[in-house]
Amino acid sequence: MDYDEFISIVQRWTFVDRPAAERATSATLRTLADRLTPARARSLALQLPPELFGWLYTATDPTPLDVDTFLRFVAGRAGADIPTAERYARAVFRALRQALPRDECELLRDELPEDIRAMLDTRPVMPAEEFLQRVADLAGDDADTATRATEAVLETLGERIAPGEVRDLVARLPVQLHGPLRRGCDESGPESKRMPLKTFLERVAKRAGTTVDHAAQEIRAVLTTLWAAVGEEYFDVRVQLPPDYGTVLPTGPARSSSASSSARGSQVAASRGAARTHGRGA
Repeated sequence: MDYDEFISIVQRWTFVDRPAAERATSATLRTLADRLTPARARSLALQLPPELFGWLYTATDPTPLDVDTFLRFVAGRAGADIPTAERYARAVFRALRQALPRDECELLRDELPEDIRAMLDTRPVMPAEEFLQRVADLAGDDADTATRATEAVLETLGERIAPGEVRDLVARLPVQLHGPLRRGCDESGPESKRMPLKTFLERVAKRAGTTVDHAAQEIRAVLTTLWAAVGEEYFDVRVQLPPDYGTVLPTGPARSSSASSSARGSQVAASRGAARTHGRGA
């Protein structure tokens, strides 16, 4: 693959002109180089068009970066906001996936944390705007109320489920939804909190500024949308919630032409739960 083809792929997936696509590529590759060892960055550069070499040069040890910090760096270097930086980074990672030999791509994946590695995947990510609109439609909320509800549910869910599962969700969701999950996870510490449904409802209601009855409706709306957004990953969340949560759990994912995955039966939750190593009980 030559330089023009690489930049054309970035253009195609970012819907920007060539100079903006080159800024996106530079910002993403320079940030990627921050995260790689010099040896891995050099190996990667040798598989790519020579025009990209300078953006992948590094002589320092890798900087620990999670996906949110990675995207902040991309945004700063590209002169863009965070959602735009996310679109840029995913487009550049798509171009990398097409340009690199399979073995080199796997070596790159192995050196990245899971939430950054996910940008190399072909699975689509539901845009935050679509996620919030689905919640609004399902809960009967306006846009601002749906945003508060989504943040309240995800933050409380981040407290309730295992940290490993929070990381898995972050890898599958748009960056605008990462904050509430991470806040909840940070509040609960290294282990998830035992939390009966009554407590979960009360915390969501307080955070969203609504009644407990409406909080139940909003929880169902957010979890229904979460199922549609992350597909089978939802079942790894589901198995960590005790039976009394059944009254607020969805029976299927929200449907639309852009839904990222299809529903599966509850038996999947049971089978996956038996093998899950970081799930927890009530």
